[in-house]
Amino acid sequence: MRIAGAAKLVVVIAIFLLTFYVISQVFEIKMDANLGHIFARSALDAAARSTKPPRYKCGISKACPEKHFAFKMSSGAANVVGPKICVEDNVLMSGVKNNVGRGINMALVNGKTGELIDTKFFDMWGGDVAPLIEFLKTIQDGTIVLMATYDDGATKLNEEARKLIAELGSTSIANLGFRDNWVFCGGKGIKTKSPFEQHIKNNKDTNKYEGWPEVVEMEGCIPQKQD
Repeated sequence: MRIAGAAKLVVVIAIFLLTFYVISQVFEIKMDANLGHIFARSALDAAARSTKPPRYKCGISKACPEKHFAFKMSSGAANVVGPKICVEDNVLMSGVKNNVGRGINMALVNGKTGELIDTKFFDMWGGDVAPLIEFLKTIQDGTIVLMATYDDGATKLNEEARKLIAELGSTSIANLGFRDNWVFCGGKGIKTKSPFEQHIKNNKDTNKYEGWPEVVEMEGCIPQKQD
């Protein structure tokens, strides 16, 4: 009887050990599968992050070199959506900021620091050109000047105003006409014509909107003024 009891005990222990072994093996396989899934998902997430294109200041297409200010700007869309001017990731003028208006919209930026000096808009349809001329004459040397039209930026322009804007580096200001779309970035004291200018004529045969051409956009890197 004692021998039979001992045999039963051995069998029970053997079954217990076998069951434990099987369970542990199954659990280990599941753990390996789960860990493999976690690592694979982490690798995919890391790859997705590494392939995501970087974002540059103002949303421009590439980073600016040192001692340059990033900028992006657009003219108004017809008489519905106002222009937008961004410098160094700071939106200086836009419809959202509620500081744009019909005519010529202008932002002045410190050429050394990139900090905003002032923003103004001048109604060139129903307003007077005199305030624009007075404002242009007050701009200090070394100031970056950014301009964008909205609706109509040319009707009230006269030769004096056009000349003052041309001295900031503009080429297209001489030909800016009724409801043309125009964006420009120049500076007071500039020695050459600015490379930053876009101009689309108002032409009923090519206009995107009824009575207005399509929006013009421009981006780039403005050299920092050096002492």
